[in-house]
Amino acid sequence: MIEVNKRPVLFFATPGYGEMLRSERHYSQAVRIGDRVEISGQGGWDDHLNFPDLLEDEIARAFDNIERTLESAGATWRDVVHVNSYHVVSDPAGFDAHNSVMIEQMRSRMPDHGPIWTETGVSTLAAPGMRVEIRVTAIDHR
Repeated sequence: MIEVNKRPVLFFATPGYGEMLRSERHYSQAVRIGDRVEISGQGGWDDHLNFPDLLEDEIARAFDNIERTLESAGATWRDVVHVNSYHVVSDPAGFDAHNSVMIEQMRSRMPDHGPIWTETGVSTLAAPGMRVEIRVTAIDHR
């Protein structure tokens, strides 16, 4: 553990893929500083970094991975205040397919509040075939 301004800084690896990525790529999936939790971008991968064929399944799995990562740092979807999402789209019309699933997932996981959301189109992401990456900021209100 390290400290920043006398506050403990705790890093977390999501069980499964997060432990592997920490070992192989030297980064953590989440950091907690006081009541604030920041997570690294989560893709729609399984524990072996495989992606589903369908975009809808990839986005839903990314949301599942966010939930796993938040849980590892002691937070939940109720604590999420900011969502950043990155989408591989060939043209602006491609956002429609992404948006419908993103909105559905956000409504089902955060039915009592709408976080702020920044959505960005990109030409590529870190893994071959990856179409979406999502990161969130949470404030633990407990």
